[in-house]
Amino acid sequence: MSQAPLAGVGVLVTRPRHQAEALCGLLADAGAEPIRFPAITIAPPTDPTAADAVIDDLDAFDLAIFISANAVEQGVAAVRRRRAWPEALAIASIGAATARALEAHGLTPAVRPAQRFDSEALLEHPALQAVSGHRVVIFRGEGGRELLAETLRGRGAEVIYAEVYRRALPDVDPAPLIDRWRAGEVDVAVITSIEGLENLCTLMGPEARPLLQATPLVVASDRVLQQAHQLDVGATALVAESSSDQGLFEAVVAWRRATNAP
Repeated sequence: MSQAPLAGVGVLVTRPRHQAEALCGLLADAGAEPIRFPAITIAPPTDPTAADAVIDDLDAFDLAIFISANAVEQGVAAVRRRRAWPEALAIASIGAATARALEAHGLTPAVRPAQRFDSEALLEHPALQAVSGHRVVIFRGEGGRELLAETLRGRGAEVIYAEVYRRALPDVDPAPLIDRWRAGEVDVAVITSIEGLENLCTLMGPEARPLLQATPLVVASDRVLQQAHQLDVGATALVAESSSDQGLFEAVVAWRRATNAP
């Protein structure tokens, strides 16, 4: 029997705790040692009344866009605390994981990218080309990219945000992780968002920052890669073809094969 592709590899997984298990399972099945360290926690929005006002007016919108699985979990819960989902309101999903989260709640996205899972890919969808006069609500966390809203507004749509959560710094002691890292147990770190990378740097502190600088990274997007370069962390960095669990797993395997290449 051939050796598992990630045998003996320590992989730091920084996804929020409730979203990490599927990736950790893939890694463990391939022989890796997943090291869970959530670098983001999902918290209620700063001003929930703003999102509530948008939710109360959902019948007036033509399209609802969910930009992440977190937006689905928090957004659908916020809607159902106040009302039923409007049957006539079309739904768009930015990616496969977001679509699965919607379907788990009994909602079917009519619009989603066929391949790449980002704002650019969603904006290429035929359904989002002729949107002049349409009202669009984007379910998201506080802050984030403006590309989607700005482009749709440029096409004539009215765009409103429903900010249904915020990303926060976890209240966690990094000392056990730092000890394991210094002992050589972390071979590669998986980073899925800019906020997660920034939080990891903050939690590690200046004394442990050299560990981040010396460790290869697998990142979920070119934007995360650019932020890693700006922060001067990551000995090397490999961008996954998709931010899905499978895409990140395959990127870790590709990194491992490249490091073992003669």
